[in-house]
Amino acid sequence: MKYWHLIWSNLKRKKLRTLFTVLSILVAFVLFGVLGAINVAMNMGVELAGVDRLVLRHRVSLIRLLPVSYESRIESVEGVAAATHATWFGGIYQDPKNFFPQMPVDPKGYLEMYPEFLLPEDQKKAWLEDRTGAVVGRSTARRYDWKVGDRIPIQGTIWRKKDGASTWEFTIRGIYDGAAQGTDTTQFLFHYDYFDEARWAAEGLVGWYIIRVDDPAKAAEIAERIDAEFANSPNETRTSTERAFVQAFANQVGNIGAIVAAVLGAVFFTILLVAGNTMMQSVRERTNELAVLKTLGYSRRLVLTLVLLESLANAALGGLLGLGLAWFFIEFLGWVFLQIPDPSGGLLQNIYFPLTWVVMGFIIAIVLGLLSGAIPAVQAMRLRVVDALRRT
Repeated sequence: MKYWHLIWSNLKRKKLRTLFTVLSILVAFVLFGVLGAINVAMNMGVELAGVDRLVLRHRVSLIRLLPVSYESRIESVEGVAAATHATWFGGIYQDPKNFFPQMPVDPKGYLEMYPEFLLPEDQKKAWLEDRTGAVVGRSTARRYDWKVGDRIPIQGTIWRKKDGASTWEFTIRGIYDGAAQGTDTTQFLFHYDYFDEARWAAEGLVGWYIIRVDDPAKAAEIAERIDAEFANSPNETRTSTERAFVQAFANQVGNIGAIVAAVLGAVFFTILLVAGNTMMQSVRERTNELAVLKTLGYSRRLVLTLVLLESLANAALGGLLGLGLAWFFIEFLGWVFLQIPDPSGGLLQNIYFPLTWVVMGFIIAIVLGLLSGAIPAVQAMRLRVVDALRRT
């Protein structure tokens, strides 16, 4: 761009002022990136929840169990392609701070229900053949340095064995990865049959059902049909989309999205005032120069564009540097949470900076640059040469 030298000269005019303006924008975008990644991690894969999956639980509460016999009845409902179940185990590994989800499941049905869980065939075969075997997600395996073949003791806090023992031992037969970034790779899965036979109470009961439907567009209709199947029974049900189920589970921590939005809104509003004031001061200092440009034939529209581009340069520079630093901090935080007890209770094990937030950050930087430069740009455009010379 042939006018870049004018923009660059104006940015260098007051180096310290430009530096602090860029730094303030940079800090705002670092905060934007880190809070955005934490928000995504705390929502525990809501955006990746399967659109063709429903979750059925007890109508009263998630902690109320359901008969395992419901599975065949669910699969007989029109529109249901498959169903499987899971139950919350809630055990402890070494220390109560070492939280990760542990669930007894039907191995074959669960893996078919979640094709995004990538498990090598040999490890899958070994798990299916070992009743006391387990598979674990990659992030949890890295966190505790577990390997295939390790014997892992889990202390039961809810479920004890029939002999009164609270320690359950499992052999890791596989470590699964996620097909997409953000896939939950924190789960510890083991055989429901082994769990059901060994536990001291509630035999034949499960926590909830995961259901795949033939047509996601009819998910709400199918959910109503399933709940009608168990209406007026001792164990009535409530069926919702998997996304709604995961979101409700995440909301138990709090409405993280609203908190993040409130903090970022306040930060960016403050930065808008700072950047806008900086640009207005810069334009006031260059009144004579703008008058000279107009005298030399620069049009009002061109003067407006030059001021806006200067404001955009400030915002873009601070925004891009801030997003880059945010990515670095997020990668570092992800490593830290794998090395130390996670202060979030395991919810930040899958922390990452999603591409959608990068794009959103870039758009916000552009909007911030345009808004902060709008008023001074209009003032510069409307400036009359006579009025400018009169101020000298």
